[in-house]
Amino acid sequence: MGVLEDLADKLAKDTIDHAAKLGEEDDVIRAVAKKLGISSPTMEETFMTSIRVRLAERRARQFLEKQIEQGFLEKDTGPKLMDDGH
Repeated sequence: MGVLEDLADKLAKDTIDHAAKLGEEDDVIRAVAKKLGISSPTMEETFMTSIRVRLAERRARQFLEKQIEQGFLEKDTGPKLMDDGH
């Protein structure tokens, strides 16, 4: 990654971690994004992309862990990822 992406991602991680401790995730993220946007809209957009990616990954990981815990992923529940040609 470049400097912009590295800085924005580090700030996103720190913001999510801090907001989780406070229990005010949305408010803290919005406040940091607003402050960034005043001085650098580009940085704000990159920060928000990192926020969305990190939160999406967290939700997907929680889903995966719950599915594994409940044993649902052991069942054949849908189409195969690769077509064997038949």
